[in-house]
Amino acid sequence: MHRTHTVIDSPVGPLTLVATDGTLSGIYMDPHRHRPAQETFGPRDPGAFGQVAEQLGEYFAGDRKEFTLPLAPEGTDFQRTVWRALCDIPYGGTLSYGELAARIGRPGAARAVGLANGRNPISIVVPCHRVVGSAGQLTGYGGGIERKRHLLDFERGALAAQPTGTAVPSSAGRPGAAATTLW
Repeated sequence: MHRTHTVIDSPVGPLTLVATDGTLSGIYMDPHRHRPAQETFGPRDPGAFGQVAEQLGEYFAGDRKEFTLPLAPEGTDFQRTVWRALCDIPYGGTLSYGELAARIGRPGAARAVGLANGRNPISIVVPCHRVVGSAGQLTGYGGGIERKRHLLDFERGALAAQPTGTAVPSSAGRPGAAATTLW
């Protein structure tokens, strides 16, 4: 297993991009609650992340609503199930932990879904920021609540600024549509 990384600037601060065998396996904010040790990221190789950096740039410019990147997140089968389901939450939308648990067929597992959500290694692209508490309140986020608020407000603002009648791609109801996956 060969890992490389780079760091790019973004409106939410520096993002560390990590690839495993050439496929995106991590996007970590600085700070990030469950960020692995820096030495596990491998050597710095900015040239290996052109497509990722381009799509993130388009996202932050308000021009991209869905990512089309191959992904290789490392986690348990349950975590990966939760992370796949996160990709089905539409841009600008939110879902509660309980609703997400029901979507994956585990209606009593809201707490486990929350723990898996918190371990998502591919921030923004796998949109864990779109999961909220049962009453719609903002709850924990690996990059901090202020970044979560920023991302949600940004997405809602980008949708509101879109001209009337313009279609917004939505991944709702299409499993895996928000990201081309290898997982």
